[in-house]
Amino acid sequence: MGKGQELYIKAKTLIPGGTMLLSKRPEMFLPDHWPSYFSKSKGCKVWDLDGKELLDMSIMGIGTNSLGYGHAEVDAAVMETIKNGNMSTLNCPEEVYLAEKLIEINPWANMVRFARSGGEANSIAIRIARAASGRDNVAICGYHGWHDWYLSANHNGGDDLSAHLIPGLSPKGVPKNLKNTVFPFHYNNYEELVEIVENQNIGVIKMEVLRNFGPEDNFLQKVRDLATRKNIVLVFDECSSGFRETFGGIFKKFNVEPDMVMFGKTIGNGYALTAVVGKQSVMEAAQTSFISSTFWTERIGPTAALATLKVMERIKSWELITETGRKMQEGWAKLASSHQLEIAIAGIPAMTTYGFNSPNAAIYKTFITQEMLKKGFLASTHFYACTEHNDAHLNSYFDALNDIYATIAKCESQEIDANTILDGPVCHGGFKRLN
Repeated sequence: MGKGQELYIKAKTLIPGGTMLLSKRPEMFLPDHWPSYFSKSKGCKVWDLDGKELLDMSIMGIGTNSLGYGHAEVDAAVMETIKNGNMSTLNCPEEVYLAEKLIEINPWANMVRFARSGGEANSIAIRIARAASGRDNVAICGYHGWHDWYLSANHNGGDDLSAHLIPGLSPKGVPKNLKNTVFPFHYNNYEELVEIVENQNIGVIKMEVLRNFGPEDNFLQKVRDLATRKNIVLVFDECSSGFRETFGGIFKKFNVEPDMVMFGKTIGNGYALTAVVGKQSVMEAAQTSFISSTFWTERIGPTAALATLKVMERIKSWELITETGRKMQEGWAKLASSHQLEIAIAGIPAMTTYGFNSPNAAIYKTFITQEMLKKGFLASTHFYACTEHNDAHLNSYFDALNDIYATIAKCESQEIDANTILDGPVCHGGFKRLN
């Protein structure tokens, strides 16, 4: 057992759930054997607590580092801020400069509010949108965080959020009187959304522009037209998708503009900064509600975001990571075909995933993580591309994955019993309480 596994055993006695983020729980990757903690990260490499170097062909900080870990230019800007002071009784000027830049990128918008996490940004956007519309009820599509307003959907009558990224999310601790204030609808199902709007006094439509697949039959424009016609505030959550296919929101690809949009993850390249960008007619409603936090005024986040946006714009990072992601998707498909395995690939190229069309899919996913870790890779069935990933990394990754697919193929042909290939338990696939 390595130092990371030993520390995680201690962590579970000190931290409810073991970690601060569900998606970073070792059980989501390789129960009992995941390294769990890092000592250093640089480029697309991570070093565990035992000093072992690992190539991150997985989720790159859950998609936060599209320029790679420890980008020199971004870190230099942050270090200068640290030298000059991160916090003060006065405000940091960088928040104004960053607001100007985001409005330049989004000329349809006029105003910006900042936070430090995606959940905060989503909650801020909902508060402002409800205040602006004068109606409480929200129609949602996609994953939008952990706050009460969102999880309340699972009070409606079951696991209503199961189709929105994470199944089994418990609404315990969320007031039951929030029941029937948030109504999920399925992506590309316009008729379902219309029925909700017509019957539930909806004031806000909040959605991811896309996650696993794109709009069909002019879906996004129909949603925009419906929101306009019904005086509903349309909010796009681009905390995950932003700056991965355009310099800004992925909504730009579809010529549909929201009333508000949230950006997160990539915008600070690993430093905490999220933004709510919107039209003045909507954003001014923030002044009618109390939305305020001490650490939203610290200086590192805006400094990192300004430097990150500068680098992104110069190197066109979204084009680089999209091309890398496309190569990964093509490689998965080719490797699966060569071993006569059926897989389903989903997501935009820069933030992609796949699954095996097999009853043993969870076993195979765990097996890939287990065997790739032995070969020096952090890997699963997800891949978030960064500008530090190159063809040599992809080639070494697929060389290592080839033998693993060969074993999986033997399991599918029943030459090998799939239940015998793991060194420990199968990975988790959703929200579960830890023992």
